[in-house]
Amino acid sequence: MKQLSSSILLLLLSLGGFTTISSGEVFSILHGFKNYHELRLPNNVSGPESLAFDCDGDGPYTGVQDGRIFRWRQTHNKWVEDRKLCDGSTDPNKEPICGRPLGLKFDTKKCNLYIADAYFGLLMVGPNGGVAQQLAISAHDGVPFQFLNGVDIDDQNGVIYFTDTSTVYQRREWQMIPLKGDKTGRLLRYDSSSKKVQVLLKGIVCANGVALNQDASFLLFGESSVGKIHKFWLKGPKAYTSELFAQFEGPPDNIKRTKNGDFWVALSLRSYKTSTLLQNADNDSSLQNQEEEEVVGVKFDEEGKILEVLDGSQELDSVSEVKEHNDKLWIGSPFKSYVAVVEVNTSFCF
Repeated sequence: MKQLSSSILLLLLSLGGFTTISSGEVFSILHGFKNYHELRLPNNVSGPESLAFDCDGDGPYTGVQDGRIFRWRQTHNKWVEDRKLCDGSTDPNKEPICGRPLGLKFDTKKCNLYIADAYFGLLMVGPNGGVAQQLAISAHDGVPFQFLNGVDIDDQNGVIYFTDTSTVYQRREWQMIPLKGDKTGRLLRYDSSSKKVQVLLKGIVCANGVALNQDASFLLFGESSVGKIHKFWLKGPKAYTSELFAQFEGPPDNIKRTKNGDFWVALSLRSYKTSTLLQNADNDSSLQNQEEEEVVGVKFDEEGKILEVLDGSQELDSVSEVKEHNDKLWIGSPFKSYVAVVEVNTSFCF
């Protein structure tokens, strides 16, 4: 059995107090770079931030930096354009013109694609593709969306949950959020019947990914620049309150629920290094000179127990999303020119 690497221990230490590992717990490490291939986007296209599969399980669909939505067609082994607004430019100054689709989610009843676009607001594209319909650009209090990010849907009632990263800064100004200590992020809810947007929670630091649990009794949402995942209760005695679910040393990005009800959290722009770990582990000599791993994703159960971690092996980096589908992990990125696909049949258990 392979020894637990120093970087994995660092991840677990950084979760200490909220997610704990006892000697009897078992989780596995997936070595992504050893079992993966790339679905290359067309020339000059990059930034497959989020991924979604339609009602037939086809896809993935992804939004890219120039505002377009692409769909992977397995039968043709290529990407096809599903929505076009601009000419392929990746100039951030054109983002307010072209849009930047971030969160994507299909509803399971009508197979509409819902899009959290950083500039155009909450959008919907019908099952046949085409032009997106703008559903909302502000909340019921009149405060406009500035930087929509994550999205998820309660398929039982059609209610859409999404995040607004900041009410001050746009996506192209995202660096200003941690620099200025901005705390204007919001958790929002759109009722498709009333067509109204309710603010569920304010004062969030860099609101990012969001994912409902299976019975929609709670959701998870991320605060990227402070490395936190929170649980926000929607039902029961704790309804409309939040609690800390996990804390990382680096920024978590999108959160995706699996068919079994677990959650994959993508870890972006962060490497877990041995030197940092040793400072936190009193220079335990048994941790030195071990193989180092780059943790780019963590799988949790509903209670916050770690089930699996995804090792990027210094190749899979800048990960914005880990989506589990058909025994594969589909990996998104805000910068890469491809979607990575990881086979999950090879792992090491601890």
